[in-house]
Amino acid sequence: MKIHEYQGKEILKKYGVAVPVGHVAFSVDEAVRGAESIGGNVWVVKAQIHAGGRGKGGGVKLARSIDEVRDRASEILGMKLVTHQTGPEGRIVKRLLVEEGMNIARELYVGITLDRAVSQNVVMASTEGGVEIEKVAEETPERILKEYIDPASGFQQFQARRLCFGLGLTGDALKNGVKFLMALAKAYESTDASLAEINPLVITADGKVIALDAKMNFDDNALYRHADIVVMRDLDEEEPLEIEASKSNLNYIKLDGNVGCMVNGAGLAMSTMDIIKLAGGMPANFLDVGGGASAETVEAGFRIILKDPNVKAVLINIFGGIVRCDRVAIGVVQAARNVDVKIPIVVRLAGTNADLAAEILKNSGLQFLVAANFKEAAEKVTAAIAA
Repeated sequence: MKIHEYQGKEILKKYGVAVPVGHVAFSVDEAVRGAESIGGNVWVVKAQIHAGGRGKGGGVKLARSIDEVRDRASEILGMKLVTHQTGPEGRIVKRLLVEEGMNIARELYVGITLDRAVSQNVVMASTEGGVEIEKVAEETPERILKEYIDPASGFQQFQARRLCFGLGLTGDALKNGVKFLMALAKAYESTDASLAEINPLVITADGKVIALDAKMNFDDNALYRHADIVVMRDLDEEEPLEIEASKSNLNYIKLDGNVGCMVNGAGLAMSTMDIIKLAGGMPANFLDVGGGASAETVEAGFRIILKDPNVKAVLINIFGGIVRCDRVAIGVVQAARNVDVKIPIVVRLAGTNADLAAEILKNSGLQFLVAANFKEAAEKVTAAIAA
């Protein structure tokens, strides 16, 4: 689950992470009142959407008077903000964050996430703050410092100091940096976060270390422990089909292709998308119906896939281990009839009761394209689209 920047900062503040003084605003008048309560003579007005690159898209602007706060808020609120993460469709800005201006001396980067290659959380830091960290990792990976967190002992102060030394911090900035990293690691662990990213992390002229931005994602499987975080969910920022899929306990992620995929098991789903691309097609989604898929689950999956107007054909790739293939076949036939599918459907069923499933499909009276193996299924679905 993702949350907004201002929500992430609210969480971080509870754990002692230094953040700017700021107020969320849902209207221009609220933005003005927020700036007045903050005081000072420089403010930053930020669009709040679940995507990076807001500044480049015109969603982050400086204001040097209350009148400018009103003008900037009017410009940003309600705008269609397009960034490299939103895609060309962009996002409509429905809320703002108004913050105090900072006297910035340096911009750094800090992030914590799980490194699956070593099965440990890793704290990353870089002097290249305020830019896309993916670009830094690709072009100058030596500029990213890493400290792995031993799950038995946790993140240690000597590790925080080593990262701060690596960033070139001295004096008050060094002390504040160590404190900042320890607090950030505590916030990450305590909230079952899957990502805590501060970009940029700023060093002020007087040695303060402050999270100028904050991005936090959370493990959905642990949200039952965090009712206070669950209420931060903003459905307006999520893909409608993904919301609908979650109601049916389906794991669905919308992609940009035209081949709808229905698969059981995340590994098989990834392999299916790979082989579709290898055959010259483009997957339109990731959809894992789970190991115990029922006829109702399959039908729900069909409805979600077909609501994507880009889908021109559907590939159903099921391995019957826990779930029986005949059960899936019944669901496929039922769904095809109830949903009134008008595009090609390629079906590949293997495993438990696969022979019985083949008979069910054959005798359904529906025009399924049956494939005997992985490769044939991918080739048939891409050929059906080209026909």
